[in-house]
Amino acid sequence: MKSYYIHMIRHGAISPTLKGRYIGVTDVPLSDQGKQAVRKLNATMDYPYAKVVFTSPLKRCVQTARIIYPETEPLVIDQLTECHFGEWENKTADDLRGDADFAKWLAGDSEVKPPRGESTADFTRRICVMFESIVDGLMKTGTTDAAIITHGGVMNTLLAVYGLPQAKPFDWACDSGYGYSLRITPALWMRDKVAEVYARIPLEREADEEE
Repeated sequence: MKSYYIHMIRHGAISPTLKGRYIGVTDVPLSDQGKQAVRKLNATMDYPYAKVVFTSPLKRCVQTARIIYPETEPLVIDQLTECHFGEWENKTADDLRGDADFAKWLAGDSEVKPPRGESTADFTRRICVMFESIVDGLMKTGTTDAAIITHGGVMNTLLAVYGLPQAKPFDWACDSGYGYSLRITPALWMRDKVAEVYARIPLEREADEEE
């Protein structure tokens, strides 16, 4: 029975002036440094082949997809967008100090919803429904190689839910432009809804390939 491979990649870096702020649905582009860093990774390391590329609609993901997979038109999926932080968008933890709901959210209360935003529970449900739909679609069409260019929060959460070995979301955190490859075996997926995380990407290029 064939296996299916999904390569999850975190988008490139955005402006360093936004560091420490909650940037969810705010549609900021890659910074110039972010573009250069992804181009360098693509030139010096190996991203896996993907016949189909799925991406969040936000500029930072679409731009990353076009750099890494320039020959493949990305399929934009709204449900791959980062968590909607509502009125917490663009604010830092210091800005939100004293907000009782924010304190509960930081403590791990998944039902707390930022004003005009999305709770962690709702965010998780949204992206899990979409991920399972993507896997089912790949199996129905027999498409064995796919990439998902998305956000750190989306990727870390999906890996925590479906990935083997099991780990917490923060354990899957990685730098911009990096990610993980998953192997999905239909029988195991149908039974347990899990995927083997078998590689960190992009891969180091063999010395003879660089010469």
